[in-house]
Amino acid sequence: METDLLIAGAGPAGMAAAVQATRLGLRVVVLDENPAAGGRIWQALERRGAIDADEADGNALIHAFNACGAAIHFNAGLWGIEADGTVYWTEDNIARSIRARRVLLATGTTERPMPIPGWTLPGVMTVGAAQIALKTAGLLPDANTWIAGQGPLIPLYVSQVLKAGSRIAGILDLSNPTARWRAIRHAPAALPEIIKGLGWLRAIRRAGIPHISASAIHATGEKSLSAISFRSRGREQTVSADLLLLHDGVVPSIQLTRALGCAHEWNREHDCWQPITNEWGETSHPLIAVAGDGAGVAGAAAAILSGEIAAIGAAKALAAIDTRTAAPLRARLVRIHAARRFIDTLFAPLNFATDDATLVCRCEDVTAGEIRAAVKTGCLGLNQLKAFTRCGMGPCQGRMCGASAHRFVAIARGLDPSEIEPFRARFPARPLTVGELAALDP
Repeated sequence: METDLLIAGAGPAGMAAAVQATRLGLRVVVLDENPAAGGRIWQALERRGAIDADEADGNALIHAFNACGAAIHFNAGLWGIEADGTVYWTEDNIARSIRARRVLLATGTTERPMPIPGWTLPGVMTVGAAQIALKTAGLLPDANTWIAGQGPLIPLYVSQVLKAGSRIAGILDLSNPTARWRAIRHAPAALPEIIKGLGWLRAIRRAGIPHISASAIHATGEKSLSAISFRSRGREQTVSADLLLLHDGVVPSIQLTRALGCAHEWNREHDCWQPITNEWGETSHPLIAVAGDGAGVAGAAAAILSGEIAAIGAAKALAAIDTRTAAPLRARLVRIHAARRFIDTLFAPLNFATDDATLVCRCEDVTAGEIRAAVKTGCLGLNQLKAFTRCGMGPCQGRMCGASAHRFVAIARGLDPSEIEPFRARFPARPLTVGELAALDP
């Protein structure tokens, strides 16, 4: 089997790319590990219905995507891509493959880990995970839930909880209070987003939810979370809690581009690695392009435009089409990136200290202290760290610990983060059974 374009991911970028590519006459196959289209931002949107203008736009794109004529495979876990464009995935517990003339990765982001003391206790999870539970199952936090961290997802999620008829106990804001003065010069370009964010904050204030500037946060409890300790206004404080939700933004998902050997660069603003792409989203690999937040975090609106541009780029490479239609898309994308500067400056990634006992790699039970000790005994980077500690060797393959381990190794060695290579990824990108592999034999 062969297709012109295989798209991995049916979020905003992947859906927009599929709609555009089919319009341009390309044969398109889309793989997504979820049961329906929408990605994380519009997860389960068709079933639950839109609640605001952004979700109404998302619903329109989902309908266009479902009707575009692409061959769409849901519950499809992509686990391998070969140099010639052969793509492997598992669907219904059976491994399948297809050869693609071009591959577009629209796999989005991963929440940045926050390895605070106590973050592995039952009762501590991420805001993103809680939002997925809300969207897919209607699960709401109880009144003794606290949120700690920073970023626009926090007020958005709390406003969604309030609309659904529940509430939380309070928000511990870990952002740098001085960042707002650096961000203000970018405010004019971001005015619509600021107005939207102020609306969320007004709803939170009307609900009487405390919003506390805090630092040095610790989760405590015997067998599960029972309390949160933090410093605010120079005083140590403790509050009881049944659930703690953490968030410090998101980073591009780079497991596939790393496994493919694509060139990457260090993004200082976001403190993360991202694939190097050209104006069409094309990487250093001749068949691979990336669209959406997987190429650099900029939000859903930018992801849609980058998906459309990447689809035009694929059609250009395969059919030599007129590419002038990409010019207005690029102009809009430039404006969105200019507006994004406000959010990026306001919520620069946290740089908090972690004690030696704090777990960093949850799969292999590796602590921050063990990582620092490995550096002292000669470990030079993350890929050596696997041999020294097994950090990054578990089922998640470094997705959960990679960003934190990278920072700890760089600090321990006294190096700029860009000098520390990220975990080297390899296929298969997910655990496979012998039965799945055997299904590939015709």
